[in-house]
Amino acid sequence: MAIKFSERVSKVNASEIRELLKLTARPEIISFAGGLPAPELFPVEEMKKVSVKVLEEMGQEALQYSPTEGYNPLRKQIASRMKKVNVETSMDNILVTSGSQQGLDFSGKIFLNPGDVVICESPSYLGAINAFKAYECEFLEISTDNDGMIIEELEEKLSKIDNAKMIYVIPDFQNPTGRTWSLQRRKGLLEVAKKYDLPIVEDNPYGELRFEGEMLPSIKSMDEDGRVIFLGTFSKTFCPGLRIGWVCAEHDILEKYILVKQGADLQSNSMSQRELSVFLDVYDLDEHIEKIKDIYRVRRNLMMQYIKSEFPKEAVATYPNGGLFTWVELPEYINARELMERALKENVAFVPGGSFFPNGGNENTMRINYSNMPDDKIIEGIKRLGKVIKEFL
Repeated sequence: MAIKFSERVSKVNASEIRELLKLTARPEIISFAGGLPAPELFPVEEMKKVSVKVLEEMGQEALQYSPTEGYNPLRKQIASRMKKVNVETSMDNILVTSGSQQGLDFSGKIFLNPGDVVICESPSYLGAINAFKAYECEFLEISTDNDGMIIEELEEKLSKIDNAKMIYVIPDFQNPTGRTWSLQRRKGLLEVAKKYDLPIVEDNPYGELRFEGEMLPSIKSMDEDGRVIFLGTFSKTFCPGLRIGWVCAEHDILEKYILVKQGADLQSNSMSQRELSVFLDVYDLDEHIEKIKDIYRVRRNLMMQYIKSEFPKEAVATYPNGGLFTWVELPEYINARELMERALKENVAFVPGGSFFPNGGNENTMRINYSNMPDDKIIEGIKRLGKVIKEFL
């Protein structure tokens, strides 16, 4: 058949991580590739009780269509939880989405025309890059260090272009690097965005997973003129399979997201929203998150300990204070995609870092996840990976 597809869809590539996860699904593979939460921490028994309660007490409503904005009790609960990132808001500023990935897609649809420029960290989240690419945009990467995006470079580059449309950032335990922005960089970003009158999409899937130190205020909490769109999710702190995320934004902006969602899927899952809301009423989500943090902290410590002892000194890893990932930079002559092929022969997997740079390059990098594998597999997997890297060098 000679079916003609749109130019837009021809530019959309499969997610390298999703394709990689197909390869790593084999039980013998020790996978550090996905950004997967630990499945043994999912509250399965509690959710059995919650599901029965929802069906018994509001079954017809839970199985019916519901408003695009979301289930009002859940929207109120999300607005209340926004206080954890120092944001005082109401349910009127909350839209429930099908995971925060849907919020990323909507952001591209709302702000981008073909040829427009997205400002992002270098590197940045692959899922966001792919979502925005569908709207035929260009990317302007801004260098980062351990304190986040370098604001002087941001302003210098912005002064030379006139088609920037939005800034996309992950300030807390960034995917893929695990780094966290300093307070000074957060304030600096807002100043530059105000100067050039640009919206900021603040993606915060990992912010509550801090293992040590004080939680820094979100960029949204310092937003005085309503230009920050905050994307949140329960995927990393609760259950990703429910696909419940949210957008928090000022009314005029949120209205655009609501209109786009009406055209995309009408609403997020009625049953899942009610199940989550009842769970939040009956159980203590913060207590659950503390259990997650306790496990991930141990796994982070273990991974960093064995990276230090098993990797060659030429491999430099970030030390994350939370989240799910560490980031490793290898000598420039190393290609991590080729390294990955050898690693798979040793039944261990990671994500080559080049895909996190929207304009290419930086193939000497790798993202490693520590949340999904148990302690013994972390130790064994890092030993195998260290052996492969040493042989490759």
